[in-house]
Formats: sequence, structure tokens, C-alpha cells
Amino acid sequence: MFILGISVTQAVRRVIFSSSKLRMTLQNGSVISAHNCSSTADKNNNLRWDLTPEEIRHQTQRLIQRIKQAYDTVGSVDIGKVCFENTLQVIANAKADYAASRHVLDFPQYVSPCKEVRLASTEADKRLSDFDVEVSMRADVFQRLIALQEKQSGDLLPESERFLGRLIKLGKRNGLHLSKDIQEEIKSISKQISELSIDFNQNLNEENTVLLFSEQELVGLAESYVNGLEKTEDGQYKVTLAYPHYFPLMKRCHVPETRKKMEVAFHSRCKDVNTAILEQLIELRARLAKLLGFSSHANYVLEMTMAKNSENVEQFLDELYKRLRPVGEQERQYLLSLKQADCERRDLEFDGQLYAWDMPYYMNQVEQVKFAVDKDKLIEYFPLEVVTEGLLNIYQDLLGLTFQQVEDAHVWHDSIKLYSVQDSVTGEEIGQFYLDLHPREGKYGHAACFGLQPGCLGPDGNRRMPVAAMVANFTKPTSSWPSLLQHHEVETFFHEFGHVMHELCSRTRYAEFSGTQVETDFVEVPSQMLENWVWEKEPLRRMSRHYKDCSPIPDSLLDKLIASRVANT
Repeated sequence: MFILGISVTQAVRRVIFSSSKLRMTLQNGSVISAHNCSSTADKNNNLRWDLTPEEIRHQTQRLIQRIKQAYDTVGSVDIGKVCFENTLQVIANAKADYAASRHVLDFPQYVSPCKEVRLASTEADKRLSDFDVEVSMRADVFQRLIALQEKQSGDLLPESERFLGRLIKLGKRNGLHLSKDIQEEIKSISKQISELSIDFNQNLNEENTVLLFSEQELVGLAESYVNGLEKTEDGQYKVTLAYPHYFPLMKRCHVPETRKKMEVAFHSRCKDVNTAILEQLIELRARLAKLLGFSSHANYVLEMTMAKNSENVEQFLDELYKRLRPVGEQERQYLLSLKQADCERRDLEFDGQLYAWDMPYYMNQVEQVKFAVDKDKLIEYFPLEVVTEGLLNIYQDLLGLTFQQVEDAHVWHDSIKLYSVQDSVTGEEIGQFYLDLHPREGKYGHAACFGLQPGCLGPDGNRRMPVAAMVANFTKPTSSWPSLLQHHEVETFFHEFGHVMHELCSRTRYAEFSGTQVETDFVEVPSQMLENWVWEKEPLRRMSRHYKDCSPIPDSLLDKLIASRVANT
């Protein structure tokens, strides 16, 4: 996803984490000081993460004025004198400037530790999204693009021609070929949709529900999980709805009522306020689609994909359902048999039903029963620092790159790491990326890659260096216990980092196509291909090491893990 998204025995075990055991040492890499970075790195990554709320507001206004001036310039060109230089190139430069300048303003809403900054960033996102609608509805600019296409399309470079065609296609999807009255209604609806969507996400990011459970209510969970939880004065455990708390509990807790409480709470986050937003969005999207000549919002969205329309999607799903239903029914019966046996073993009533809070728990049992995967043992071989070291080394080897951690880097939180990426043959710096891997209050709750600066040509014709951030919510380390990953979290890490590499390795002329700004049908393909490495022995060995003695993962455990890939599929 880019944009869809990760403690030990209290007194008995004494573990000393020697820096020589878990220190990250990248092959062909090193650690460099921010002060000693190449001048290219200093010059090309000017992203600031220390802006005050007032500075965010001021820079937002300046950015809007600057980009509006560029579009005003295009809109004022004599129709008969349009050319690549005074129309398409001006828009391209404006888009590159906008993409490079916007994210220091709207990205902090997802990651800043300061609530005031997050709120200011959210407001900036609203203003910029409102401005996006204004720009997308510039009929004067659209008319000049049409004129350019009629006049000069065949003389353009292939990427320039694609850029021009895309702008015209998006203009028609915004109704710029329709009457002025309809355009104004579309603009109003689009602004409402944008603001409501931002509010919806902000509500989820700021959600901080805590559930309280006794030790008996958490039976089945690993010691590392339970001992990593905060406790109240009366000895109850605090469980949040963050991924590192939610997923392990749903998979491992033996107490159905605990799983039910967690499941209901997780899927009821911001229920009242966000339900009202969803109801408004459904109505607004339907109105917008109708104004644009589509029978539904689904058909409006699907027009830009390979599926083209909802009828094709429905036909595909219907055929898939017919073929998979017999298999699905067999698996359902098997899960029910596991539940019945579990209920008998724990003296619980078996009602012959599978509930939402049962599915993760019994699907996890499938892996244990059919493939004998010992999750408690397996997790000990995936300390986050070891996984990170192995993952970065694998990507370096695969793509011919060298990663260097930047010391004393300018970041938004002291847990963040910044890396410089060089071509291992030429030594050219091709990009930089941030790793923000642990949960904290107000932070984006999933795992995703955020493109922060596009890798495209600037107005001077020189290539701008792409910058991206991977944001995740893996369990925090404690003073006595490292951050240990479940295998599915290793897979998530590998997948999202694939998006980071897509952002950095992309070479395009225009910001419009930089990094993951590709066709919707393709955007997940590189990461889905790359994540296959986490199911192969050699890469798994490179990404694993026991957190205590650095011993390799046993072949027997590795074989069972790899065989379990087909579980619940």
C-alpha cells in the first residue's frame, strides 16, 4: 500500500542485547553523517519536518499562489499561439514544484508527534485538496490543451504525448466538456468529497481507544505480547486497537469473548462520526457520477482500469464464486471442526457457527494443525533489526544499489532513520528514503509508502532526486526485549519497501508519472512480485537470526513455514 498497511518474561529471563549481535551492518554500505553527505544530497532533499503550525499555514498559502500563477499564465495564452513551451512545459514545471513542495505540508498529519502540527497539516491538506479541485476545473487551461493536441501532438516526445493525453482525459472526467452550470456543480461536489475524505482519515489517525483485560482474558497469547502491555493500577492490561495489539490477539487468544470485544471495537472505530461521513460520501459520489454520465460511482472509477465497468467485475466475481464455492465450503467445515474440538477442549458451548472473531483464530490453527508451524518459536528468529539488515541487503543485491544510513539526519521523530541510495556501479545518488517503523499516538495506523519528492526533470532540465518514506507499525522494542516480527509482518515490510524502491528507481520526465504514479492496475505489481522472496529459503535465512544467540533458523521450522504458504488459500 502506498497511497493502502507494524516484552518478555518480566524477571526470569535476563537478556543482554550486545550491539555486536544486533547492530545493522549493510553489505557494501556504510553510515554517513548528514553534515558529510554529498552536496547533491543536501541540495536535493530540502524537505523540512520542523515547520510550526503557523509556518505550515503560511507556506500553504504561498504554494497555492505560486501554482495558481503558473496556471493563470497558461490560461492567458492566445489559443492560436499555444505550443509545448508555453502550455505543457509550464504545467509540467508547476506540477513538479507542487509535488516537491506539498508533502512537507500534508505528510505531517500522518506522522508528526505534535498534535498541533498534525491538525495544521490536516487543514493544509484540506486547503490544498480544495485548490486541486480548482486547478482541475480550469476550463481555460483545458481549452489550450485541446488546441495543443490538435496542433502539435504528433511532434511531441512519447512521454509528453502521453502526459498531454492524460491531462485531457482527466479534464473530461472532471466535466470540462460540459456546460458551465454542470461544471460548477461538479466542482462543489468534488470539494465536499475531498474534505469529507480527509476528515474520515483524520478521525482514524487520532483514534486512541484502549480496552482493559485481565490476565485470564488474555490466555493463549505469548509472554512477549502480554509483558509488552501497559498495566493499570489494579493489574489489568491495556490493549489498543493498533495493529501490533489487534492482530496477535485475534489470532492467538483462546477466550472467544475477548476476541469478540476486540473485533467489535476494532471495526467500530470512529463509528458514529465516520458513518455519517460515509453516508454523505455515498450520496455525493453517486451525484457526481450521474452528472458525468455514469450509472454509478463504481463505473466512474473503473473506466480508468482494465476492468472498464462494473458489469465485467460482477461477471468475473460470479465466475470466481462458482469455482471457489465448493472449496470454500470444505474449508468452512474444517474450520468448524477445529472450533468444535477447541470448544470441547476448553469446556465451551459449540453452536455450529463461525463468527468474525473466530476466523483469524481458527485460520491460525490451520497453520498449526496442518503444517505444525510454531509461531512462538518462529518469531524469535525475526528481530526487526535483523530483518531490516537482511531486507536492505537483498534489495541492494537485486537492484544494484548501495544504501548508506545518514547520521544526525533531519527527521520528524528520533526513531526515524534516513538512508541515501546510490547506484553501486556509478556511485550516483539516485534517492533517499525514511523508515518510520513503530506506532505512536496520532500516527497513521497501517503500513504504507509515501512518495515525498518526485524523481522527474526540473525546470532547469536536471533530474530531481526522489524521496520516499515507509511508515509501519511494528512492535516497539523494550529495555529487555527486542522488536520481534511475525512472518506476515516480514512480508508486509518487504512489500511496502518494494513501493519505496519503485519510487526511487523510477526515471520519468514528468512528476505525473514518477514512482508509483502509474496505472492503477500496475501499481501493486512490483511489490507483489518482490514479496515472493519472503517465501524462499535463502532470503529468509538472510533476514533471520535468533534474537539471543544469533543462531540460524532451523531447517525444520523453515520448511514448515514455507509449506504453510498455501494455508487458508
